[in-house]
Amino acid sequence: MKITLDADACCGAGQCVLIAPEVFDQRDEDGVVVLLDTEPPAERHDAVREAAAICPAAVIGIHA
Repeated sequence: MKITLDADACCGAGQCVLIAPEVFDQRDEDGVVVLLDTEPPAERHDAVREAAAICPAAVIGIHA
């Protein structure tokens, strides 16, 4: 799994950080998502998929 982000479209909701804090974080100044791990291990894939599914701005891209 490889993850991409469209940080310019991020609304800063932070749901991704709550679901997968090992993979996502937020910038302190504006809450925009920061990707901590572009290729997370298999045990984090389900959480990443959930984070992508609930992202209100749909900025998380998942590639096989």
